[in-house]
Amino acid sequence: MDDLFLFLFLISFAALIIGLIKPEFALKWLPENKRNRKFAGMYFGVAAALFFVLVGVTVSPENESAVKGDQLEQEEKEKEEQEQQEEEQQEKEEQERREREQEQKEKEEKEKQEQQEKEEQEQKEKEEEEKKAKERAEKEKQEQEEKAAQEQKEKEKQEQVEQEKKEQQKKEKQEKPKKKAAKKESAETMSQQQAVQMARNYINYTAFSQSGLIEQLEYEGFNKKDATYAAGKIDVNWKEQAVEMANNYLDYDAFSKKGLIEQLMYEGFSNDHAAYAAGNVTVDWKAQAVKMAENYLNYDAFSRSGLIEQLKYEGFSGEVATYAANEVGL
Repeated sequence: MDDLFLFLFLISFAALIIGLIKPEFALKWLPENKRNRKFAGMYFGVAAALFFVLVGVTVSPENESAVKGDQLEQEEKEKEEQEQQEEEQQEKEEQERREREQEQKEKEEKEKQEQQEKEEQEQKEKEEEEKKAKERAEKEKQEQEEKAAQEQKEKEKQEQVEQEKKEQQKKEKQEKPKKKAAKKESAETMSQQQAVQMARNYINYTAFSQSGLIEQLEYEGFNKKDATYAAGKIDVNWKEQAVEMANNYLDYDAFSKKGLIEQLMYEGFSNDHAAYAAGNVTVDWKAQAVKMAENYLNYDAFSRSGLIEQLKYEGFSGEVATYAANEVGL
């Protein structure tokens, strides 16, 4: 009998353990709302306690010792399992702590690296800005030197023209008595010859349109008929004259393509000749826009939008005007 009660006690105790761990499994025969540890403890705990008492009452002294030994062994086993669970829990907590420390360390290293990269980027931007400023200063210096050299060249060229003019006037003065002695018909022919000679002299030293050359000869004292005769008599390619004058203008000032065409037409060239010249000069129109923007900023103050509008008014496209504004730092 005591063996039966002992067996029933062990079964009840095992069911109690299972019911505390998985009550839904141990209490499948109960309604779902009662499948919990409370009812598992109630049913299997009471059963285990009852059978334990019965075992104590019916067991012989020898069996009682054996039962106590089994009970002690079971308690030791449970204690070992409890200690093992505690050790596992401690190991888990320690692992989580190490992971948190590792994450914190990685976060700090990442922030440090980002800060270092930010400082390097700022240093790089500062160096690039200093480099650009130095390049702009060198460029401005070079342009000023080129402008001064061009002005000196123009001055020397003008002085040479003036000298030639004086020599021509001196020559004409010396030949004047001979002209007075000639017949009227011969004098008219000589006037045309002189107009032709002066037209060649002007063409040799600078560029003219046909109408511009006629006006210059008239300014020099020739009548309209002789000046027109001379301009038509000389051998000259008016398209190439337009190209030469375009290059002269670009040597000392900045122009858009449209502005250059308008300037050449103002000088007397036809629209076709002016357009041909603007299309056959070697020039970077973007660089011309930048140069004109710098010229404006040297003599007046502009906002970015105001400078772009001014450059568009001068004939540059919106894209080229915006490029120039960017290049000058607005």
